[in-house]
Amino acid sequence: MARTPEAITELRRALGAALRGYRETSPLDQSAIGRITAYSRTSISHIEAGRQFPGRDFWETTDRVLDADGDLLAHFDRVVADEKRIRIAELHGAPVRRSDPATRSPRSPGSPPDDDRHHDDVNRRELLRLVAVTGSLLAIPAIDVDRVRHAAAHPRHLDPATVDVYERLNAELWTRFAESRSKRDVLPAARRQLTAVNASLNEPQPADVHRRLCALAGDLFQLCGEVLFDSDDYADAAQCYAEAAHVSKEAREFDLWACAMTRHAFISIYDRRYTHAATLLDGAAQLAARGDPTRTTRHWVAAVQAQTYAGLGNLPACQRALDRAEQVAGLPDMAPATGWLRFEGSRLDEERASCLVTLRRPDLAEPALDKALGQAASARRRGSVLVDLAAVGAQRGDVDQLIMSGAAAVDSARQTASAGYLGRRLRDLREHLVPFLGDRHVRYLDSRITDVVTVFGPRQQGESQCRTSRDGPSGMHGSPG
Repeated sequence: MARTPEAITELRRALGAALRGYRETSPLDQSAIGRITAYSRTSISHIEAGRQFPGRDFWETTDRVLDADGDLLAHFDRVVADEKRIRIAELHGAPVRRSDPATRSPRSPGSPPDDDRHHDDVNRRELLRLVAVTGSLLAIPAIDVDRVRHAAAHPRHLDPATVDVYERLNAELWTRFAESRSKRDVLPAARRQLTAVNASLNEPQPADVHRRLCALAGDLFQLCGEVLFDSDDYADAAQCYAEAAHVSKEAREFDLWACAMTRHAFISIYDRRYTHAATLLDGAAQLAARGDPTRTTRHWVAAVQAQTYAGLGNLPACQRALDRAEQVAGLPDMAPATGWLRFEGSRLDEERASCLVTLRRPDLAEPALDKALGQAASARRRGSVLVDLAAVGAQRGDVDQLIMSGAAAVDSARQTASAGYLGRRLRDLREHLVPFLGDRHVRYLDSRITDVVTVFGPRQQGESQCRTSRDGPSGMHGSPG
């Protein structure tokens, strides 16, 4: 049972957290938002904390200036409607339960988004259930199980050795994520680990331990975001990436912060809001320049910028960005890959070709795609190249190539059950089929794409495959691989 005043407060806190998430990934600070909305910086801080609740005009303005595409305004309208239901229930003396839709506890700024299909009321001690969720995760020799159990039950004043164990747990979660056929299976364990880290962040800690815990939270938020993004839960993924940027900023981890912003930009790229993505990526590039020069962050950002420029139709800028990305090959002392940054440039040929497809330059794209097809080591990666070859066929008016490459891409999607990655690419390919639907073979291909997207749809539990440039075509079409 939840007291109704607290239920309303929680709704407002969640709305404020959403505002903060959008602001953190924009160039605007609290003072700038205050000037635009005629509120003081202190008031903006109170609104983000849920202590102040302005009217609809405020949310209309912030939604517009933060390029939230109606998300903030819709969130405000839901809060208003839920508050009315709560107050009506209170007047009638009816109990208000946390399970009721109007009062389900919203996400706090330090917690990962709930998944409606796997809703579970987590707390820090549920970290101990990692054994059940991930099998042998805590059984590996590098993990001190007793230390983890003690830290979960006593989150105050962690020692550096316990944070070392948490870092190994994070790395193991990323490994399981990469190896798992059902990427979504990792989400409950990641959320519980994040809840444990967050519990310690809410307790007094030495400064260095606090900074490291912030970095761990930024790492985990990006992992959760990858799973949610692959499942087409763009709103929840965006919230994860915004939180990752926030805690990475507090940790002063510029590479981690830049990667969070780059992942966030993918959502705008998939929505074809290339101008918004370019703004995020400009910020990510500035952060990457302040990061570790041995990391590949700035090269990955450049590769993603190339896709954005391709979407904007700017071929020279796209080529310059790809040239910057290719400088990764000359990095003298490359830092070891991490879960949140795995870009090493091995798929840059595919990335360049895919950009040329977006730019509608089939003459330049096809030779590179033919070469990439011969180098594709996995069915998933091969399927992505085949989708681009099918698009090239459509651009050239070559129906035979469109049908043959498209059908082969469908076969790859069925072979890998790669709904999140190849499923989305195949849905995009359908746009290229429209001018040729008079051909019965093209209509049959269209029906096959519909079938595979339906059967292996990204909303189905356990079938999602997270888009990474390790398994996908490149760092341009997914998270860094």
